[in-house]
Amino acid sequence: MTNLAALLAAFVPSDEKERLDLEAMRAFAGSLAQPFSRQQWPAHFTGSAVVVSPDGGRVCLLLHAKLNRWLQPGGHADLADEGRMERTALREAREETGLQVLLWPGAPAPFDLDVHVIPARKEDPEHRHLDVRYLVQAENPEALAHDPTESHGAQWLGWDEAIGRADEAPLRRMLAKARKWVDR
Repeated sequence: MTNLAALLAAFVPSDEKERLDLEAMRAFAGSLAQPFSRQQWPAHFTGSAVVVSPDGGRVCLLLHAKLNRWLQPGGHADLADEGRMERTALREAREETGLQVLLWPGAPAPFDLDVHVIPARKEDPEHRHLDVRYLVQAENPEALAHDPTESHGAQWLGWDEAIGRADEAPLRRMLAKARKWVDR
């Protein structure tokens, strides 16, 4: 929990939505008994990654199986992650893309935050994902594959096309921030 508190204390939001999400995350981090458990209601922390090609020219998006939306890889924390959100993001990126990934050198870690509602499904009530997002680099972009239990496909896209597929403002913000970091 100390890692999470320090991570959230140091984060600098880039817009009003992210500022409000950061406030919510700080409150949840202090009040949830098991912030990394997918069984924790009404919210739990998740980790995701914007996966970029080594040259910074392309970004990987997945067509999410349950939501049928183009998104970055990401998901729930595992016990083995020990509450370290970068471990969750890196593991999820590896599992969902088949790529070897590492944090993008020099980028803030994390570089983006988002709170979003997950609709009720089967036995899970509606809840919030407190998503901690990292910018990562693929070491082997030619190995891109997808896990059919997680997505309907994975694609390398140019930045303009990726941003064009983003269907909500926080996703566009995250991709725009990532593009700025890799263009440095």
